[in-house]
Amino acid sequence: MNITIFIWRVRTRSIPFAIARMALDRFALRKVAGLTFFKLLGTGKGETFTPRDADLRQWGLLVVGSEGAITEVKSLPLVRRWAARATESAHFDLQTLSSHGQWAGREPFTTGDESSVRSKPAGAVAAITRARIKASKNFRFWRAVPPVIEALDNAPGLIAAIGIGEAPIGLQGTFSLWSDAQSLRNFAYKSDAHQKAITATKEIGWYSEELFARFSVASASGRVNGIAVGNTAD
Repeated sequence: MNITIFIWRVRTRSIPFAIARMALDRFALRKVAGLTFFKLLGTGKGETFTPRDADLRQWGLLVVGSEGAITEVKSLPLVRRWAARATESAHFDLQTLSSHGQWAGREPFTTGDESSVRSKPAGAVAAITRARIKASKNFRFWRAVPPVIEALDNAPGLIAAIGIGEAPIGLQGTFSLWSDAQSLRNFAYKSDAHQKAITATKEIGWYSEELFARFSVASASGRVNGIAVGNTAD
C-alpha cells in the first residue's frame, strides 16, 4: 500500500479554480486502476476547527493505492493544473505504521500485513487524525480545541501541521509532520492537554467516527506554510 498527500497553496485569484477542482477532480481519480481511496481536501489554520479557520488558498489531495496507481496520479493533468497555479506546494509519500478507526466507513490505511509495519521507524513520521463530529457536540468540541492546538504548536519535534477536512463543519482532521516517532508519541501520550481531550472524547462522545494513523515518511518535498519539509523546496 502506498499513500501520497499533495498540498497546494494558490493565489487569491485562483480560489474559484480551487473550489471548482474540488468538485471536478474526483471524476479523473475514479478512473485510476488500483487507487483504493482518495479524498480532495480543504485545509485550515487548525486553531479552532470552526468554519473561520478555513484557508481558501490552501488545498490538498490524499491518495491511497498500488505503486502503479500512485505513479499514474502523479502524472495526471489535474496534478499539473494544480502545480501550475500553486505559489507553494508539497508532497509526501508515506507508508503506514499503524491505523485505528475509520474514515467514511473505510479503513483506508490498514495494510493487512503486520510484517510490513515498523514500530520504530527511523527519520521523520507523519500523523493523520480525522473525525466526524456529532452535530449536537460541535460547540462543546470547539471550546475544547484551543488548549490542544496550543500544545501541538509548541510540541518539540513538530515540523508542520495543518487542519484538513472534506467540509468546513463536522468533518475535521489534522495532518502533522514530525522529526521522529518519539516526538509524536510524546505529544500523543504525554501532553496534558491532549490527554484531557482524549478523556473528554470518551466521556462526552464527540465523534460518530474517528481515525488516527501514523506513517513513516518515505519521501517529502516542497514547503507547507513557508516551512521546508524535504530535501527540495518546490
